[in-house]
Amino acid sequence: MRIREFTLGDYVEVASVWEQAGITVSVSDSLKGIVHKVGRDSELFLVAEENEKIVGSVMGSYDGRRGWINHLAVHPDYQGKRVGKLIMEELEQRLKRIGCKKINLLIEYDNSKVIGFYENLGYNTDELVFMEKWIK
Repeated sequence: MRIREFTLGDYVEVASVWEQAGITVSVSDSLKGIVHKVGRDSELFLVAEENEKIVGSVMGSYDGRRGWINHLAVHPDYQGKRVGKLIMEELEQRLKRIGCKKINLLIEYDNSKVIGFYENLGYNTDELVFMEKWIK
């Protein structure tokens, strides 16, 4: 298993892993949106690769105060085989190296099965109200 930084040539394969893992691919996840993300903090967008096949990915970001976890996805054939744990450990180390002290993530209600995974990594639930607005 090799963990490395995402490249734009990985986009189709990563988007396929997202979809197979049950992640909704939104407008901001288009190739154009990902080009913008990669231009900002490419070292925090990681893929897990086995036999030259992408089997997992995570998009991390850092806003100068908090780290954020987005779209952690592991191909269904590789779930339960430590791929998610390994890729998260690498992302956490990278965030720590750039001065991040706290990492946040959001879980959609229909994906609640992953709560135990994150709890095993030391993440805790916080009572917040999440609001959003798509700018057109």
